[in-house]
Amino acid sequence: MVSQLSAADVNIPAAVPATAQGTYVRNYLQATHGTGRLMLFAGDQKIEHLNDDFYGSSPIGTIPAEDNNPEHLFNIASQGQVGVFATQQGLLSRYGRRFPETPYLVKVNSKTHLVKTAQRDPMSGLLTDVDRILELKANAGINVVGVGFTIYVGSEFDHLQMEQAHRLIQDAHREGLLSVLWMYPRGSAVAKEKDPHLIAGAAGLAACMGADFTKVNPPKPEDGSSSSAALREATEAAGNTGVICSGGTSQDGVAFLTELHNQIHIGGAVGNATGRNIHQRPLDEAVRLCSAISAITVGDLDVETAVRIYQGEERFELPRVAS
Repeated sequence: MVSQLSAADVNIPAAVPATAQGTYVRNYLQATHGTGRLMLFAGDQKIEHLNDDFYGSSPIGTIPAEDNNPEHLFNIASQGQVGVFATQQGLLSRYGRRFPETPYLVKVNSKTHLVKTAQRDPMSGLLTDVDRILELKANAGINVVGVGFTIYVGSEFDHLQMEQAHRLIQDAHREGLLSVLWMYPRGSAVAKEKDPHLIAGAAGLAACMGADFTKVNPPKPEDGSSSSAALREATEAAGNTGVICSGGTSQDGVAFLTELHNQIHIGGAVGNATGRNIHQRPLDEAVRLCSAISAITVGDLDVETAVRIYQGEERFELPRVAS
């Protein structure tokens, strides 16, 4: 089991004023279940990938019909053992009142995948800001604990995205909210999006923005070494900004859990950001997979135990947050 953090153990960014430090600590401990590790359930693909991820088939088979309805995401997040559920403010506005206790991270910018790099370098537009998020949180009693933002490193527009991200993080920290940056090397200047050295640079850039966590794709080294070993450069480059890995396309549950364990124990990641690998499954299986992922991420359990949890042979209970 990962050691439980006390409030005094939390590294509070200097941008968090004294009046918001208690809120920041509570949000941090809640999102990480008192461990400093983050299990992020990503539900932002309704914009990012349109309906490609929610209808038809996936690498593991036919996508269940229930995944075509956005409510499936909220059912998983409310019943599964997650750290935060990341989604856009619009979906949160439509469904959040029914699931107010789920810890939410609002994705502030998004774009569709229809415009390819060959047509134009990627730019993810702003959808909302911290003030509007706090207004929703107060009006509806929704448990928003953080914000998320994507930077396409290497895009001709990355300077604009950095400016927006830096301002967002400062505004979020001013209110005691956590910040997570999605850092994706992408654009006409980027030859290899998953080059380990480039991903490490992107992780370091997230630290320069002041992010609490950064989501990166697992690197793909060309020298035959493992992806998890290559990830170590990124986790070191990020300093005390926690690196979490994207879950990617759906794959066999055992293979996915093994990769996650290696990313943490070999690569130095502090968690994961998983979407398709969770929601492209029926509700019961998706909830069990959430428990298995949290067992590795937060509980620090081995792969074999996590597999038994995923298969429904054992149960895992999230640790209580230290007061």
